[in-house]
Amino acid sequence: MRDKLTHPVFELVSGISHEKGVESYVIGGYVRDLILGRPSVDIDIVVVGSGIELAEAVARKIGKVKVNVFRNFGTAMLKYKGSDIEFVGARRESYRNDSRKPVVEDGSLQDDQNRRDFTINALAISLNRENYGELLDPFGGMRDMEDRIIRTPLNPDTTYSDDPLRMMRAIRFATQLDFQIEEESLLSIRRNRERIKIISQERISEELNKMLLSPRPSTGFFLMDDTGLLELIFPEFENLKGVNIMKGQAHKDNFYHTLEVLDKLSLKTDNLWLRWAAVLHDIAKPVTRKFEPAAGWTFHGHETIGSRMVPSIFKRFRMPTGGPMKYVQKLVFLHLRPIALTHEEVTDSAIRRLLFEAGDDIDDLMLLCEADITSKNDKRVKQYLNNFELVRRKLKEVEEKDEVRNFQPPVTGELIMETFSIGPCREVGMIKNAIKEAILEGEIHNQHDEAFQLMLRLGGELGLKRAE
Repeated sequence: MRDKLTHPVFELVSGISHEKGVESYVIGGYVRDLILGRPSVDIDIVVVGSGIELAEAVARKIGKVKVNVFRNFGTAMLKYKGSDIEFVGARRESYRNDSRKPVVEDGSLQDDQNRRDFTINALAISLNRENYGELLDPFGGMRDMEDRIIRTPLNPDTTYSDDPLRMMRAIRFATQLDFQIEEESLLSIRRNRERIKIISQERISEELNKMLLSPRPSTGFFLMDDTGLLELIFPEFENLKGVNIMKGQAHKDNFYHTLEVLDKLSLKTDNLWLRWAAVLHDIAKPVTRKFEPAAGWTFHGHETIGSRMVPSIFKRFRMPTGGPMKYVQKLVFLHLRPIALTHEEVTDSAIRRLLFEAGDDIDDLMLLCEADITSKNDKRVKQYLNNFELVRRKLKEVEEKDEVRNFQPPVTGELIMETFSIGPCREVGMIKNAIKEAILEGEIHNQHDEAFQLMLRLGGELGLKRAE
């Protein structure tokens, strides 16, 4: 492995470790990704001794490098040549039943490898002079990488019970790497799934987001469902499962449909929040499902109710409740609009309203809607996509002509009050709304002079007089 250790920090660590008479190794995810040929900028170096002292010595050797020290954890970090490098002393861990926070003691390299979550993350490469570049693989991690297997180094019940987050990590790695979770390990996740309740929502969300950014995110959701974790972590999504039949009529399974939408969308974008919009776009279908004899199964208003569910889901997962949440909320609310346009003549007015409501997110909305077409009827899918192309052309034409994306009324409330010498009142809102509607309906152009004249006429109709 010597020829793979190309980052300059490794030679530095090797030399300083030799001078100090301590053992040092690069370990964990960096080694795994090095072997798999995946990019990685996070380097973990374990020291049989003080990781903090070694980090500070390396920083002095480099010069003008800041070391962030975390004495409570016995770790130190520095940035060098584009990488985040963490130094930690080798340690052994023991756990209490009610916490994933271990009792930590100094240990050997073997102790440190024993505490690792999976065999593929227990690999280490020596940075010591006498065997520099030697791979240390006590649990068969190389074999498991060749077989594309996720396996725990020790008894999986112990591994998962000690730190239940490892159950989510197993599923996340299987999703990211397209590996299989070894059978006994999978059974152990099912047995220990209730232990996930001691994990903070922030840590769970971090793993969920990494899953969502994988090439095929549905893998993670199927594994969470199979192991029983999904109903504990994300019951709203679990509720999408199943097909109801009434008078011989059935609706699609919205669980599988949503995951198909998510995978299709993931081929086109790495936008995390757009992928979340795919996850949540039909989240309210279980609560809006209704059978109507004339129409069959309906989900009226699921886009509105679904958008209202977004804030509570984001809050529970401790995800950003500002811009990202509002973005997802908007796309969930609007996801039927472009589809509705494909069923009818596409009018300029309808396009203007869609542009006005979607703003700069219109292109993302169109990606979501195109992914939402999951019919098994190829002819129908082709027709929908052709219609979407027509909608896209009309969007471009109307935007170039009317400039209503991120529409700001050319007549402000302040101007209305100044013109009629009035304060804030109901009439100001009525005039502003009427001007907006006139522009969206194409009755006037989106420009100041026409809007100002309409304002004067509307004010007169409301009994307002222009100030002298």
